[in-house]
Amino acid sequence: HHPRSDPAVICLVIDSDERLLLGRQRVWPPKRFSAFAGFVEPGESLEACVQREVLEECNVEVESLEYLGSQPWPFPASLMVAFHARAKNPSQARADGKEIEEIRWFTKTELNQAHLREEVLLPPRISIARRMIEHWYGSELHR
Repeated sequence: HHPRSDPAVICLVIDSDERLLLGRQRVWPPKRFSAFAGFVEPGESLEACVQREVLEECNVEVESLEYLGSQPWPFPASLMVAFHARAKNPSQARADGKEIEEIRWFTKTELNQAHLREEVLLPPRISIARRMIEHWYGSELHR
């Protein structure tokens, strides 16, 4: 008997200008933004799940997927697999209005300033999402 583990993906979407796209779910605290994520469906590859989830949540087609790492996520028994991808159609980005209520593109300077002014709350430091964002940024983001 092996314990069950449900795979999920999380993806940082970057455009050709090195801007980062983050989204805000309705159920999150106000101002919380993060990477796009979702569960892998039966028979679906991790890469196909990234492409589907990003397209569903923010209308962006992605390419050049790159594996970044993984994190066990005990809610209840998931494995979060992290990717970085390039947006093929960044000008068409828009929130789906269901799960994601707002999206924003950020340069490194814009994200740092929004974080310092507390206009944007980032995921907690224990999460792979925070590590992914800080990896893109090039260092830890402090207030």
